[in-house]
Amino acid sequence: MIRKLAEADREAVLSFLGAEAALNLFLIGDVENYGFSQEFMEVWGETEGEDGPLKAVLLRYYSSYLPYARGPFNVEGFAALIGANTKAEMISGSAQVAEAFRGQFNFRLQKQMHFSELAAMTEEVGQACRNTQITVKKAGIDDVEAICALTDIIEEFAGSGGGMRTGLRQSLQSGTGRTYYAERDGKVIACASTSAENSLSAMIVGVATHPDYRKQGLARSLVAQLCSDLLAEGKSLCLFYDNPKAAELYEHLGFRRIGSWRMMYLQH
Repeated sequence: MIRKLAEADREAVLSFLGAEAALNLFLIGDVENYGFSQEFMEVWGETEGEDGPLKAVLLRYYSSYLPYARGPFNVEGFAALIGANTKAEMISGSAQVAEAFRGQFNFRLQKQMHFSELAAMTEEVGQACRNTQITVKKAGIDDVEAICALTDIIEEFAGSGGGMRTGLRQSLQSGTGRTYYAERDGKVIACASTSAENSLSAMIVGVATHPDYRKQGLARSLVAQLCSDLLAEGKSLCLFYDNPKAAELYEHLGFRRIGSWRMMYLQH
């Protein structure tokens, strides 16, 4: 059966999701940070009977839906919940779980990314942290505009508009993310951030280097420092990527691919 979950289900939900904490960092973070009674978020679970163990979880965060299951689940039941929301925009999750919804909806766009994790300290991370070319600085709210002045000129972040500033500011204010950066002559020349931080893991995002300062190992040093600090806190690091250059950087630091992530945008 599928039922809406509540605060009384917190322990069971986090235990179920924790079996694959890296893949579930968004789900875990949202439950830890927002609970079960927010207007912008709902959580449903499929159980074996009314009081049985969880088989699958579906989370709505605003107009996006994140399903998770470790085996067969009631796709049609979850699809009915999503379909009842006329503002539903996206389904995202591990490729295997997201793929189960292909026959339930029409999608206008689908994106697939590699999903990788760094679960333990490596010598490569340690070496990159010892790069003496830069001083790694930790950003505060007052640094948001200077950091976004860099990301504004990076093709990868084109079109983000005010969303980049809003997201960065919110993550710093809420403590669900942190940003490290390097500067020269008073300008930010490289940056790297985390988002969706929870008690078990965090996502690496927003890695950028000014075109005039590339191929100097700056981004590698910043990412390595993020990894070193978070691993010391007992958290694993996760990330998405879909280009060979990014793969080379992250795999050299010790990230290992653990699956594929799919984002499927609904056609209305």
